[in-house]
Amino acid sequence: MKNSIQDSQQSTLISQLNKRILVLDGAMGTMLQRYKFEEEDYRGERFKDYPHLVKGNNDLLSLTQPHAIEEVHKKYLEAGADIIETNTFSGTTIAMADYHMEDLVYELNYESAKIARKACDEYTTKTPDKPRFVAGSIGPTNRTASLSPDVNDPGYRAITFDELRIAYKQQSEALLDGGSDVLLVETIFDTLNAKAALFAIDEIQEERGIKIPIMVSGTITDASGRTLSGQTAEAFLISISHLNLLSVGFNCALGANQLTPYLETLAHNSEFYVSAYPNAGLPNAFGKYDETPEFMAEQIREYAEKGLINIIGGCCGTTPDHIKAIADLVKDYQPRKLKEFV
Repeated sequence: MKNSIQDSQQSTLISQLNKRILVLDGAMGTMLQRYKFEEEDYRGERFKDYPHLVKGNNDLLSLTQPHAIEEVHKKYLEAGADIIETNTFSGTTIAMADYHMEDLVYELNYESAKIARKACDEYTTKTPDKPRFVAGSIGPTNRTASLSPDVNDPGYRAITFDELRIAYKQQSEALLDGGSDVLLVETIFDTLNAKAALFAIDEIQEERGIKIPIMVSGTITDASGRTLSGQTAEAFLISISHLNLLSVGFNCALGANQLTPYLETLAHNSEFYVSAYPNAGLPNAFGKYDETPEFMAEQIREYAEKGLINIIGGCCGTTPDHIKAIADLVKDYQPRKLKEFV
């Protein structure tokens, strides 16, 4: 029964992507900062005697402050988002090791997906002609498989491909079990890490006999136009194009204007749908993002006018106001047409 529901959601998602530009939500972290949660808020009653500091572990809030996570989701849905990301950007044993919470990984991902699923279903029921979808967020971890963290030992690696694969598989299974429609491997700075996640997802597809829609989103880290591990936009695309993906795109790091040439590379060379969710400009000297919703939407107009995108949202510094401005803008534009390559 569950597989038939997933199949129905997938066909609905494809149908919607062919009709219009879908809107992804904005930054969870930016919104959670507004709550000004302190150590005791992160701990909640359940972790009040936990022996390690946990402030800053935003994924934990899905267990200790679930109302806040649901509230943020609903604000983005109200703003016009079609796709909501789960609060699981750091939801692997690798990232959770910083807080000594590796044993909570399955529960964190499962509960986060359930919160997002509940919010999406509520809004889909209100407006059935505008179905909402849950994207299970899979972040890059805080380790890199391609680069050494030790300048004196360039051959050293802090993580192996297999360790990444195992961690990503556990996260992915929990996100699916909790109700995610799509798995989003995002903010990729090292494509080898992403390949471990994609390998793990492929294993799940084979074991469960299901097809999982996969979104892949890399990040260009500076004006050189390369990922942290040195790939150009075109090289990034080529290195993942052998997979059966739903979409490929870029997020984070740069503002909308700076991202345009790299999206053009994807749009002109990819057979997948294309996604983008840039930051609200570049951070200022205080780490804040200055672009207003109106200014950011105007930057994104170029994407729509050039027919570069199928999915659009916001990353660092974006709020429901940014997403509303973007949603209001793109509703008047057609989605990018998929290319067929012989």
